[in-house]
Amino acid sequence: MYSDPIQTEYARLAEQYDRRWSFYVNATVEKTLNHLEINPGERILDLGCGTGVLIQRLLQVAPASEVVGIDASAEMLEIAKHKLPESVDLKLGSADNLPWASNYFDIVVSTSAFHFFLDPSQALQEAKRVLKPNGRLVITDWCYDYLTCKVCDFFLRCFNRAHFRTYGVAEFQGMMEDEGLQEIAFERYKIDWFWGMMTATAIK
Repeated sequence: MYSDPIQTEYARLAEQYDRRWSFYVNATVEKTLNHLEINPGERILDLGCGTGVLIQRLLQVAPASEVVGIDASAEMLEIAKHKLPESVDLKLGSADNLPWASNYFDIVVSTSAFHFFLDPSQALQEAKRVLKPNGRLVITDWCYDYLTCKVCDFFLRCFNRAHFRTYGVAEFQGMMEDEGLQEIAFERYKIDWFWGMMTATAIK
């Protein structure tokens, strides 16, 4: 059995994840895509790609782009492999040690993964490292500014070892500024009565 709580959690959830969380995943993916302007041929990294739903949509809206993904769960990646073209490079790994050269990607995007990262500053640092100069970073995640997410964060931190913590806009903006990211902007919104989200955009 895995000793890493994230791997343990998603080994258990992988088979039912797409069905169980379809509304949430599709809603957050579409909101994320609204913040992306993709030019033909650009390289895009999906950080915490899970079962590959965002990559599927990226391939639909930007078929001329090279899209790759990385995730900490082998089981989630196995689901992704069955739905994505063989040409899509999917890697098993961590957000704080990305296996790509510096200045490699035009866009790094992440949906609903940041609350799992044990070292968010290092994850931001790595995302910035692999981006080209003027590369774009787009991150969607839960937003602690909403009461429902505060309550959810409290219970998950008590009872779910895979969850690390949820951030509010001000704190997350401060982390991005500390990493030297530029043109930082946020949209804060709800996708239903419960899920309060934020999407952050920035430039290297």
